[in-house]
Amino acid sequence: MSKRDYYEVLGVSRDSSDRDIKKAFRRMAMKYHPDRNPDDKEAEESFKEVNEAYEVLSDAQKKAAYDQYGHAGVDPNMRGGHGGGFEGNFSDIFGDVFGDIFGGGGGRGGRSSVQRGADLRYNMEMTLEEAVRGVEKEIRVPTLVGCETCDGSGAKPGTSAKICGTCGGQGQVRMQQGFFSVQQTCPTCHGEGKVISDPCNDCHGHGRIEKTKTLNVKIPAGVDTGDRIRLAGEGEAGTHGGPAGDLYVQVHVKDHPIFERDGKHLYCEVPISFVDAALGGELEVPTLDGRVKLKVPSETQTGKMFRLRGKGISPVRGGSTGDLLVKVVVETPVNLSSRQKELLREFQDEMEQGTHKHSPKKHGFFDSVKKFFEDMT
Repeated sequence: MSKRDYYEVLGVSRDSSDRDIKKAFRRMAMKYHPDRNPDDKEAEESFKEVNEAYEVLSDAQKKAAYDQYGHAGVDPNMRGGHGGGFEGNFSDIFGDVFGDIFGGGGGRGGRSSVQRGADLRYNMEMTLEEAVRGVEKEIRVPTLVGCETCDGSGAKPGTSAKICGTCGGQGQVRMQQGFFSVQQTCPTCHGEGKVISDPCNDCHGHGRIEKTKTLNVKIPAGVDTGDRIRLAGEGEAGTHGGPAGDLYVQVHVKDHPIFERDGKHLYCEVPISFVDAALGGELEVPTLDGRVKLKVPSETQTGKMFRLRGKGISPVRGGSTGDLLVKVVVETPVNLSSRQKELLREFQDEMEQGTHKHSPKKHGFFDSVKKFFEDMT
């Protein structure tokens, strides 16, 4: 059975561009794809025919042979095993044609040279106050950007890259020895499929140049150490027209001299005098919004924790505001005068006469110690 003309199969003319051929194949492949035509043998055969036609017409060498000799030029049975026919599997073709739609890298040669730029990371330090309230900061990021002189092509203005003569634009060459065939990256274009004979003077043929970008970054209120802010498209420029990568700003909140953070809550320690702890009083406590009054009841023990609701942090992802937890620490007086020491001794004598009710923890502890040693004997 004679085969149909490949151009007729795809519905294109012989002078159609590679882009038009790819577009026609995409349309026909979608039409006859088995997933869209289950249990349809005729559609399955048409699908194979479309793939076979594209396999030849998308390959510069095979296309040239087909244009000159017809089907005989690409039939391995008629040309001693040289190229031709539908040799690959469907995934090879779809990776090539549909890769730019679904984000695939493409599996064949020069088409895979279009790559997304690398993502970058910037480490940003900030104070607790900046993290809690939010801040806008200017940063400078060294990166690779598209060369404006050559518009990212790598070729000197007025010139363009040429199809590699070694691989015919495929980026790969096939070495055949007897029954074995090995496909390797083209040594001339290094897999690009094209060569630049007259490179751009600014980027030296790379299509990208090093540059330090200045960006304004808005840090939302409530961020914490470990949070990341993504700036889409602010990473390195892609190659050969590929999209730019992203920039990730990594947040690190510096230690604070007063407050310690735990998620949305804040902690701080406030020293109080022995007299204030015993008799009670009012303390001024720092918060991120200013000072507030805290009433300390009499007979407060060191380590007592007080909760100031709503004086913590509003989480960056929403939710209720945290609390400020204040721990009071009774400070032992230092640098006492002789008279102060004398008064304290008198106070101690008064406390120890007749009752243990003034220091229940102290006496309870030593009673337990005494019983512990008695049980050992």
